Amino acid sequence: MGRSPANTPNGHAIPNRAQVKRALIGTQIRERRLSQGWRQTEVAERAEISAAYLNLIEHNRRPVGEALLGRLAQALRIEVAELALDREEGLVTALREAAALAPDRVAAVELDQIAEFAARYPGWANILAAAARRADALERRLVALSDRMTRDPYLLATLHEVQSAVTSVRSTASILAETPDIEADWRDRFHATLDMDSQRLSRTAQSLVAYLDTFEDDAVPMSPQEEVESWIAAGQPEPGEASELVSDAARKLAGDLLAVQARDRIHLPDAELAEAERHSFGLDPAVLAGQIGKPLDLVLRRLGVLRPGTWAQAGLIICDGAGSTLFRQAPPGFALPRPGEGCALWPLFEALAQPQLPVMRLIETPGGARFLAWAVAERLLPMGFDGPPLSRAQMLLLPAPHEDGRPALPVGPACRICPRGFCPARHEPSILGPA
Repeated sequence: MGRSPANTPNGHAIPNRAQVKRALIGTQIRERRLSQGWRQTEVAERAEISAAYLNLIEHNRRPVGEALLGRLAQALRIEVAELALDREEGLVTALREAAALAPDRVAAVELDQIAEFAARYPGWANILAAAARRADALERRLVALSDRMTRDPYLLATLHEVQSAVTSVRSTASILAETPDIEADWRDRFHATLDMDSQRLSRTAQSLVAYLDTFEDDAVPMSPQEEVESWIAAGQPEPGEASELVSDAARKLAGDLLAVQARDRIHLPDAELAEAERHSFGLDPAVLAGQIGKPLDLVLRRLGVLRPGTWAQAGLIICDGAGSTLFRQAPPGFALPRPGEGCALWPLFEALAQPQLPVMRLIETPGGARFLAWAVAERLLPMGFDGPPLSRAQMLLLPAPHEDGRPALPVGPACRICPRGFCPARHEPSILGPA
């Protein structure tokens, strides 16, 4: 007997992989058919099933096996991958994040219907996810600005200077107003002081206004890391020209990243990697590294950045010894959590625990998307033998071939929005069910 789906604290069932996949595919089949103006009888006949059975599939009341899925894709004149779950994974994850941001006093969210909602109403789902993310960003911005207003040393010093100048102007003006018979030489001194303090107040006020204007730039993400990730998603334009890089810290991070990529490119030029990839067989970065005589960590990073040939949909995640991400670019269908979050079961962290030992895993997201993951960690000695060794790990990701039926390692996004019922690596309760 199959396992019953776990329940959320509100009594809703957590959708397992089959439920989510069926909900998405059934609705997508119907949307594709209607967009082409085909009748159910036409599609059913081409797929060699009855119109009644197709109607049940479109209303998510019947499962779709691999063979039938192939016939339906052919009948709909669409690739099988277009009916797969991968392209909806990010949207479903975004909706889970939106549910996680909801205050406790809000009415219970139908978490078991997230996938169905995303499939039936993708437009509304995207609007909701975008609104939730913007609200969260604005809330975090408010907290950051509040902290900045109370802790920013430049702002505090400038405000103190303004207060000092105003107090001085007010005192001098009071003396002149309340002492009409003041001696001429003292009056001249007070006038000179008043002029000097008023000029100081004017300069300080102008500097303060210019500094406060930078607080209103909505294009600035909440952290330098988020700025850099936006810059990476934009194709890594020149840091000096990229609108995504506003803060000095983000420009420094981007510059360091470009310097590392430039060094990697010297050790393994684009042309050499592309030529080696064209003559390689299979999907094994270690074999490719052996063929060209290059370190595996270098090959993983270069494949993830250049993405030649069969690696066009590759993604790359790099982290340091503390687990902090240095570079994140997700492959299609792999939803990245917020910066600073991740799944402890990612092969990236497994490799970090055993430097120099390569790790290869077939992983599966909560929605059923599968990826091949290759990871390796290296030891660096930037301070020489007298200093401690530092670690850096890199993980290359690629959507798994559709026919790969091997058991996969279940991984997830951040623990708070991960729907998996039991996970030995969980460190925070999930809003989608009991830990």
